[in-house]
Amino acid sequence: MRIYITSVFVKDQAKALQFYTQVLGFEKKMDLPAGDFRWLTVVSPEGSGDIDLLLEPNLHPAAKQYQESIYREGIPAASFAVDDIYNEYERLEGLGVKFTTRPTKMGSSMVAVFDDTCGNMIQLVQA
Repeated sequence: MRIYITSVFVKDQAKALQFYTQVLGFEKKMDLPAGDFRWLTVVSPEGSGDIDLLLEPNLHPAAKQYQESIYREGIPAASFAVDDIYNEYERLEGLGVKFTTRPTKMGSSMVAVFDDTCGNMIQLVQA
């Protein structure tokens, strides 16, 4: 068994696609009509390409409440690995990304947390 698709709820799929591709550097993999929305996934160009991140609309009341609650509490919705957290922090901050946690030592790892502009806190981890 392996992870195939995982998702983050987003307020606006077009805005999320722009942020996740143009700012974070992911690549669009699937973009298919799904009723009023899209089945919209991105992948990491540095990864194996077989794990998709679904940018899922948060219109279901339970999804919206979940997303808003963990955002308000500062809980990351996803965690992305980086090789050099300081370089990635500087790159993203230079692109206007707002961090709530600067690179910080946590056990044997370094972490930083930023706002993805789509309703989520995202954690960067350098192990």
